[in-house]
Amino acid sequence: MKKEDEENDVVSLQKYLRQLRKTQLVWLGLNVFLFWWFYLAYDLPQNFFYTRVLLGRALALARAPAACLNFNCMLILLPVCRNLLSFLRGSSACCSTRVRRQLDRNLTFHKMVAWMIALHTAIHTIAHLFNVEWSVHARVEEEGTLAAVLSRLGDSPNESYINFYRQTIPNPVGGLYVAFTYLAGLTGVIITLALILIITSSTKIIRRSYFEVFWYTHHLFVIFFIGLVIHGAGRIVRGQTAMSLAEHIPEVCSKNFTDWGKKGACPVPQFAGNPPMTWKWVVGPMFLYFCERLVRFWRSQQKVVITKVVIHPFKTIELQMMKKGFKMEVGQYIFVKCPAVSKLEWHPFTLTSAPEEDYFSIHVRIVGDWTEGLFNACGCDKQEFQEAWKLPKIAVDGPFGTASEDVFSYETVMLVGAGIGVTPFASVLKSVWYKYCHDATNLKLKKIYFYWLCRDTHAFEWFADLLQSLETQMQERNNAEFLSYNIYLTGWDETQATHFVMHHEEEKDVITGLKQKTLYGRPNWENEFKTIARQHPGSRIGVFLCGPEGLADTLNKQSISNSEADPRGVHFIFNKENF
Repeated sequence: MKKEDEENDVVSLQKYLRQLRKTQLVWLGLNVFLFWWFYLAYDLPQNFFYTRVLLGRALALARAPAACLNFNCMLILLPVCRNLLSFLRGSSACCSTRVRRQLDRNLTFHKMVAWMIALHTAIHTIAHLFNVEWSVHARVEEEGTLAAVLSRLGDSPNESYINFYRQTIPNPVGGLYVAFTYLAGLTGVIITLALILIITSSTKIIRRSYFEVFWYTHHLFVIFFIGLVIHGAGRIVRGQTAMSLAEHIPEVCSKNFTDWGKKGACPVPQFAGNPPMTWKWVVGPMFLYFCERLVRFWRSQQKVVITKVVIHPFKTIELQMMKKGFKMEVGQYIFVKCPAVSKLEWHPFTLTSAPEEDYFSIHVRIVGDWTEGLFNACGCDKQEFQEAWKLPKIAVDGPFGTASEDVFSYETVMLVGAGIGVTPFASVLKSVWYKYCHDATNLKLKKIYFYWLCRDTHAFEWFADLLQSLETQMQERNNAEFLSYNIYLTGWDETQATHFVMHHEEEKDVITGLKQKTLYGRPNWENEFKTIARQHPGSRIGVFLCGPEGLADTLNKQSISNSEADPRGVHFIFNKENF
């Protein structure tokens, strides 16, 4: 029966991978379809015949990416509706295991959609630059051409215009006039600048070194969406009306354009602007996101009490908190705001406490202005004891689900943390300890391989106590093999190296105080995966990482290359924390 369950799990994994690829292909396919469909919708129909005379192929090249922009702007907010995703992820009725795994990639999809928006914005903007150029040129062009005649429609009474540019100012001043006086031009400039700032401030360097810049700039999305909704209200893209087409056939009447309106000739064509459509695409997601922000605001008003502040080595502090009705699962994260530091900024932190504990906690490494402000606000910069009533007010939003929640779905897991990235596994290991102490028989998880990579020896100190407790507990229960941990020190100086060598023969490790000796350098991941695969043939092994992208790529490739094609063989399932 156990073998059948494992085979079913492997089949489910294969289905998930196929489903993931299908989802990405469907999204890309819809972008291609919308681009081609709307390109033809403006490049072929008769009602845009005269518009194409003025603007050429740039008309279709501007409208096709506009449709794709509407589609992707509809999607961009959904992956960051964290409360909605957390609800779906925690609902077995609404969300299967395969769907939950895809929800864990919400930020990856958010970034993909953002880059697609940037691509279509570039195409749309470049095409409209040509449209403005030709519209201005046609307006000041000498008589005798069809473009000039079309541009002058609307100057006389009872005529509708087709050329939105109504002045007679030539380029380049005319182009600038359009950009900064017309609604479409002005909103286009604003939303393009907002998009450029949002994307450039979202780069990894900015996020890590200047998080506040990323945080504030990202909220330009409000201006972006407002501008997007009203961008088309000016109706500058105009086509011939259906009533006019019944009397004025462009292919025929365009040959005698100088006689329009005369007796026995074609009547003057009538035109109307396209009604704005963007709001129909984005109103739903905007409403959902508005509800999301209301939930966040409501949560931010709920009272949170800091019960304890612990100063750990390696510039790390631990905040233990309590909040009425707070419920969590292992590996989840919360957003924290400290009004004493900033009234607007929310920062994500993984919960390091276990669900079995009567409080919830986070570990904060002091690496920037906000964390430094929190450090000082909690009185950690002072030597004397800090009274509880002097501690700052904290607002908490969450908790939100992550991939680490699925740890207990496997019999064998690999937990890999880099630096402060070990925090989600603090919650996991604590919960394992509680479960093992109270009811080990119902624990599906039978083997943990824990890897921790750090550059500095002080980083190990705040986490070593937990590992020591687990080590002692497992030895007392004669199950020391349950937890296999490998701690790697990736940086040291010559003085430290000499000290390590001198104390290498001692029973306990000189750095961590554990019986398992600290290793130096970086793991040989290929050997690690092959060794684990040999020890657990035919198993489904969960690989969980909280660390940098480079390490994620390595572990993902190793998970794939060391998984067997046979459904009955060993399979590594890679999961990465994203928040």
